[in-house]
Amino acid sequence: MLTEIRIESLGAISVAVGEFGRGLTVLTGETGTGKTMVVTGLHLLGGARADATRVRSGADRAVVEGRFTTTDFDDETAAQLDSVLESLGAERDEDGSVIALRSVSRDGPSRAYLGGRSVPAKSLGDFTAELLTLHGQNDQLRLMRPEEQRGALDRFAAAGPALERYRKLREAWLSARRDLIERRDHARELAQEADRLKFALNEIDSVDPQPAEDEALVADIRRLSELDTLREAAAAARTALSADDTDAFGSSAVDSLGRARTALESADDATLRALAEQISQALTVVTDAGQELGDYLEQLPVDASALESKLARQAQLRTLTRKYAADIDGVLRWAQESRERLAQIDVSEEGIAALERRVDELARELCDAAVDLSNLRRKAAKRLAKAVTAELAGLAMGDAEFTIGVTTDVASDQDDPATLTLPSGELARAGGDGVDQVEFGFAAHRGMTVLPLAKSASGGELSRVMLALEAVLAASAAGTTMVFDEVDAGVGGRAAVQIGRRLARLARTHQVIVVTHLPQVAAYGDVHLVVHAAGPRGTSVVQRVTGDDRVAELARMLAGLGESDSGRAHARELLDAAQNDEI
Repeated sequence: MLTEIRIESLGAISVAVGEFGRGLTVLTGETGTGKTMVVTGLHLLGGARADATRVRSGADRAVVEGRFTTTDFDDETAAQLDSVLESLGAERDEDGSVIALRSVSRDGPSRAYLGGRSVPAKSLGDFTAELLTLHGQNDQLRLMRPEEQRGALDRFAAAGPALERYRKLREAWLSARRDLIERRDHARELAQEADRLKFALNEIDSVDPQPAEDEALVADIRRLSELDTLREAAAAARTALSADDTDAFGSSAVDSLGRARTALESADDATLRALAEQISQALTVVTDAGQELGDYLEQLPVDASALESKLARQAQLRTLTRKYAADIDGVLRWAQESRERLAQIDVSEEGIAALERRVDELARELCDAAVDLSNLRRKAAKRLAKAVTAELAGLAMGDAEFTIGVTTDVASDQDDPATLTLPSGELARAGGDGVDQVEFGFAAHRGMTVLPLAKSASGGELSRVMLALEAVLAASAAGTTMVFDEVDAGVGGRAAVQIGRRLARLARTHQVIVVTHLPQVAAYGDVHLVVHAAGPRGTSVVQRVTGDDRVAELARMLAGLGESDSGRAHARELLDAAQNDEI
């Protein structure tokens, strides 16, 4: 639920704060005062594209801030919202609400914030999509598009899982079909590629390089190149430490340390005995070092023939690194990728036949998924059309008829790569949303020919069709805030009263915010906000009105009679009737 919105420097609004409660909130005001800017602000919080021209003249940027609560949602939806917040690092306010903010700069990019963290505008929209459902005059026009009509039907039918299954199978089918076509059309090129890969892999396998072997060889070759020097140094060091006979200085280090330890251990003095212990430790280290030097000397090659072997091996590895990668680890990665690619290249008759069977199998599974989706839509279409027609009757259109046609999207060309042969024998185009065409039909009066909605509904009729459709679909959007921007355009009289009643009924289960010019609709509001000019330079403010102020606003809306007694009497009568209406 939206509890508060704050708008700064957006259109005609300099600074305005609107507080919303549960039920129906109506937003009214003279034309040009900025009522629609409230809806524009909500669109911005919904991740819509920022328009720098909306920034108020003289300001550097416009800011829209909304405060939302999520306590009205079911556990699953609440968990999804918490997951989005956690993934973005956003935090709730102290009262558990979530603050969303959008800043639009006159010269620079827009900025989006959620729960105190800077986020992409799309991420902000992903969060608020569960909280806000926005309907404006542009949405009425979108309702005439086939894809919007299909989306509304799928929403009513809860077709998400069936549609997802269809899309996954379609993607797998198209991928396998493209692979089959590629193998057939490019068999020669693929065979040549396979031969090149086999030759290269045979060359690599014959050398059998090991991970990081080229680096190890460099160290070994450096050691072998200095073999005599290394042997002489190691031998001299070993002799000095632990030779059997005395060195040039008269004895080995081991002998000298041994005599020193013996001399100190014979003394009856604590300090000397401590030093004897240290010498004993040094003697252990020297003895170990002598043994390690002996092992080192034994491992050194006797002659330089090992160097030639290492150099030859290095030459083999360099042949591979010149052709396939910068180092041996890269060569091994290239070989692994090439083996995977080679496994995919099979232009043999057996391989192509196996792929043909795979394509046919996926086509059958896709047909089953498409038929299941179509049946689901056709069954739901009858129920949705009946429910919307009943809603229209409650909107002073008792003679109206609303229909939903679900027909097969027949393929115009059998060679179309997305053509499916359905069990009925029809050739259908397997589009991204199924094999169906969905079309809303409408007739304002019985006896009239039902025509496509785009050709048969006036502006006012289209407004009521959209409201009726939303009223039926409301159950699938429980907990959301529904915003209607002049949904009553082109409507008046008894129809306006019925729209007000329908919005009030919808507000029993949803928070509903509506921008309206009609007093018959405004009278049904639980909260009445007025946008009016106040101050210099056309500044507008949002003010909540109650009591006599609300009566005066309704009187103004009736016929500009806000100051007349007759206008106020008429407005009070209208308000009393709406508030006492048993909806």
